[in-house]
Amino acid sequence: MPVEGTDGTSADDRDDWVGEVERLDIGALGQMLRERRAGLSIRQAARDAGVSFSTFARVEGGAQPDLATFARLCAWLGVSPARFFTPVVERETSPLEDAITHLTGDPRLSAVTAGRIAGVLRDMYEALARDAAPQPIIACHLRAAPLLRPGVAPRLAALLTDLHDELQRQVEAR
Repeated sequence: MPVEGTDGTSADDRDDWVGEVERLDIGALGQMLRERRAGLSIRQAARDAGVSFSTFARVEGGAQPDLATFARLCAWLGVSPARFFTPVVERETSPLEDAITHLTGDPRLSAVTAGRIAGVLRDMYEALARDAAPQPIIACHLRAAPLLRPGVAPRLAALLTDLHDELQRQVEAR
């Protein structure tokens, strides 16, 4: 059963969707710039950050900076640029997609070559991949299992599974 997203589309409908994946929190950036420059004038802070006065003032006021300015301001603030991004849509990738992404990003391969290798990988994956067998939720090693009365092991497994399900429910409820 497809999982429905907040936009009413299913995960299957969004496979080819290209849109906003993360949002830059400009407000947090502006606030952090104001806090960091505390006693400094905007001109002095801009000079220290390596950006123009007008750019610093615009970003502090909520304007979106270009990439180079954003990187300089983050360096001046001493924070990772990732600090200002919030996920909008999370998309799970398969190991095959991860491998193909690495191939297409390899500077030693031309786009055509990377595409050919990706095609071979997809074909091999389709031919050789099989549905994963469901993994047991809980596994435990019982040294005394051979000494247990008949039927105890399945009842213990059912008890542990129920325990796991209840813990999972409580975690999801938080």
